[in-house]
Formats: sequence, C-alpha cells, structure tokens
Amino acid sequence: MALLVMRLLFILTLVGVGQALSTDATKLPYFIGAFGLSIVIIGVDVLVRRKSVAVLSAIFFGLLAGLVMALLFGAVIRITTWIPQDLVVPLTIFLTVILSYAAISLIMQTKDDFRFIIPYIEFARESKGSRPVVLDTSVIIDGRIADLCETGLFDAELVVPRFVLQELQTIADSGDKLKRNRGRRGLDMLNRLQSSEKVEIRIHDRGAGAVAAQGQDVDAQLVTLAQELNGRIITTDYNLNKVSQFRGVAVININDLGNALKPVVLPGEPMKVTLVKAGEEPGQGVGYLEDGTMVVVEGGRDFVGQEVTMTVTSALQTSAGRMIFGKMEGAGGSRGKPRARPSGPDESPKGGGEK
Repeated sequence: MALLVMRLLFILTLVGVGQALSTDATKLPYFIGAFGLSIVIIGVDVLVRRKSVAVLSAIFFGLLAGLVMALLFGAVIRITTWIPQDLVVPLTIFLTVILSYAAISLIMQTKDDFRFIIPYIEFARESKGSRPVVLDTSVIIDGRIADLCETGLFDAELVVPRFVLQELQTIADSGDKLKRNRGRRGLDMLNRLQSSEKVEIRIHDRGAGAVAAQGQDVDAQLVTLAQELNGRIITTDYNLNKVSQFRGVAVININDLGNALKPVVLPGEPMKVTLVKAGEEPGQGVGYLEDGTMVVVEGGRDFVGQEVTMTVTSALQTSAGRMIFGKMEGAGGSRGKPRARPSGPDESPKGGGEK
C-alpha cells in the first residue's frame, strides 16, 4: 500500500513540475509529456521485479562520478573562447551522457576492485573466499549431501534454484511409483537441510524465469546460474559434470568425493573381510567392505560366511567402482578353519577305517 501511494505521489509531482514549466501555449504538450514519462518510469519499475543492490549502487556512484566530471569539463568549455557559444550547451550535455555511461560501465565491471578503494561500500554479497554451492536435482535425491553438511564440510551457502525445486515436485507427483519415491526423498532431504544448523540454504529465484524463457533445459539453467553467481555446482550427474567443466564452471561430484575418501590399500597389507559368496573363478571368495568396495580373495571359497584375514595383492579402479584382490592368509577369530562338509551315507572321514 505504501508503495502504491508513493507511485501516485510521484505521478502527481512529475505532472505538477511539467505544468509549472509550461506556458499557455505549451501547457497540454508538457502535461502529456510529464504524465507519459511518469507512467514509463513506473512501468519499468514494475516489470523489473528483482532489483540488484550491486547494480543500483554501481549506477548511483557511476552517475555521480560522471556528473562531477561533466561539471568540470563543462566549466572548461564555457571559458574556452574558440568554441562557439551556441555549441556550449550541446557539448556539455554530450559530455555528461558519455562520461556518466563510461563511469557506470567501469564501476559495474570492476565493482569488486572498487570495494577495496572505498572499503565501507559493498556492491555485492559475494566475497573472494567461499563461493555459493548450487545443488543439482540428482544430488538432492541422492541424499549424501545432507550427511556431508552435518560434518561441517561446507561453510559456503547452499543454493537451490527454483526450477530444481519445481523439478523435484514434478517427480514427486509422477505416476511412476519409483519416480514418486525418489522425488519425495529429495523433498525430505531439502527439509533436512533447511532444519540443519550447520549449513545455510536458500531458494534462488532471480534469473530462473529469464533463463527458462530461452528454452534451456535444467542442466543448462544450472550452469548459467552458477556462472551468474560465480559459484560451484555439486552433482552426481556425469553429463552435467562434463558440461560444467567445458563451460568453465567448478563442479563437485559426490561420486568422485566418495572415491577419494575410500581407504587406500597397498599390496602386502593385511585386511579383514567377511566373505559372502563364491567368486567366478575356482577357489575364489567374494566379500565387500563397508563402503561397498568388492574384495576378491583367492582360496576363500571354503570360507564363505566367515571373516578372514587376507593379504592385498592389487587394487583396480573401474567406472563401476573399486575392486581389491588378495590371497588367503588365515581366518580371523575362532572361525579360522573351513567349515566341515557333512559326510554322505557311503563316505567316511579321511584317515578312518571301517570297524
């Protein structure tokens, strides 16, 4: 309501100024011109819904610097004798426009450097340190980002674009049960992140509608938004990872982060593992570490279901994950011997004879 009253007062004031400048012969043109100008200005104000403090500050200080320089140059022009007097006013206006534009453009392009010249003026919230992290749909559904945030790993702000939230809602309302469960899991992860005290998260609206209007998909919108915010993208999507790197946007891949955090094993090191099934090759047993790494043990077929100690021989990193190969060294605890196989009705234990 206050904004509406202010706009109405602005129109009346501008129309009053136009009427004061007019004469009897020019009263109608001045009145129409002042009213039309006020409508145009308010129309632009209404259409541009998201204002940027950085842009407004740059325009203000650029315009101030341009007017000061134009005032100085205008004084020089007025005292110059070889310039015709009828050209003084047009030249002054011409210089005012050029210098104001140049100053505004310079400050908008170098606002971070200008902040150090005038330290008490901030043109943007971004800093030279931590950059915002833009979340992808896949990483929200994956859920591991919530666990990482609980560890205090991220000190930067997490940004969830509005179009990512809309995509999650669309997936959650899908007729496919699997997609619906994935979408609801993603929304649950967002609620968990918002309730966490160890991370700051916000929904980002600015630029989403303009980017979407260009016909870009969600991945392209994410990359464009990350470039606008000078931020990083966190994802589990391999294709988005490559596209972001190609366009010069920093990417954090949760899968790569998980692989980097897996314990390093060297050949010759002992390792304990519980064998859960037989391997493809004769005599092999297969087990898994807590992080899902597959361990193939030579000579471990007879120890399936037991925890054994094996010696690492090699490790292989594949696109599907990491595999560790080793050979039997012995079994752990009291389960160090293979389980006895039951004898058949016509069999007798080795070393025994018929009585």
